[in-house]
Amino acid sequence: MNTEHTVQSGGRKAGIVAIIGRPSAGKSTFLNTACGELVSIVSEIPQTTRDAIRGIINTSLGQLVCIDTPGYHASEKKLNLKLKSIAAEQLKTADALLYIIDSTRAAGEEEALVAELVKPFADRTVVAVNKRDAPNAKTADAIAFIKNALPEIPEKRVIAVSAKNDENIDDVLKALYELAPVAPELYPREYYTDQDVGFRIAEIIRGEAINRLEEEIPHCLYVDIMDMEMKDGGKRLWVRASICVERESQKGIVIGKGGAMIKAIRTASINRFRTVFDYAVDLDLQVKVDKNWRQKDAVLKKLIK
Repeated sequence: MNTEHTVQSGGRKAGIVAIIGRPSAGKSTFLNTACGELVSIVSEIPQTTRDAIRGIINTSLGQLVCIDTPGYHASEKKLNLKLKSIAAEQLKTADALLYIIDSTRAAGEEEALVAELVKPFADRTVVAVNKRDAPNAKTADAIAFIKNALPEIPEKRVIAVSAKNDENIDDVLKALYELAPVAPELYPREYYTDQDVGFRIAEIIRGEAINRLEEEIPHCLYVDIMDMEMKDGGKRLWVRASICVERESQKGIVIGKGGAMIKAIRTASINRFRTVFDYAVDLDLQVKVDKNWRQKDAVLKKLIK
């Protein structure tokens, strides 16, 4: 499905855009708004994006393949180090960078780390100063930080936006198209993501789980798709999946009293599937323990590519 965003016609372009920023800056919200579809998990809980997720934006100027990278932050845990390496690697190969900064938070050490990472690529970077609509937004302070930390980026490529309310998103897209090369499209125009079905189903389940669970649980779980089978001549997909946690005590929390929590996650996931897929999805959802999975290289390699 094509995005609803339109820009003035001109030479058709195609480019890869890496999106970078601190956790909860609004990267996933921007990607979903620009694509006009659910591509990446959106949550109030930081650090929910664990992979380089591609969203495809088609407009009259051409095609932008945007990669929503994990939030870049200071941490030495094995999982977080892996996430940081994904974010950093995407910058090297992208045609353009979109640096999203949260105007509701003061720029501190982590923001300085992100700016330092972006600095070598300033000549192909657009900055979106996000959440300008928020009551506690300090947009001028965020713009001042960018001017000081990244003076090489021209003022016209620093744009105040609201990804949530779709304000000035077209201006950001126009700036990104200016940096993209003239080239043939990378994907058919009806595509808005290149994620496979299993990945999308796992991410939807994980999103519904983390938005219902509190404290440490969201960061202690992953979703394992154990089996999928298309039935009824392609009209129905049967899926067996497990929400995996690190400890038995966490398993009980995810299941909930009388199975209420896991039932709520399953029902919400099925409702979300209806908005994403053009066939029915039957979900057999379980909970299992994978002790200390965040320290296991084999699990991290499977989850984070």
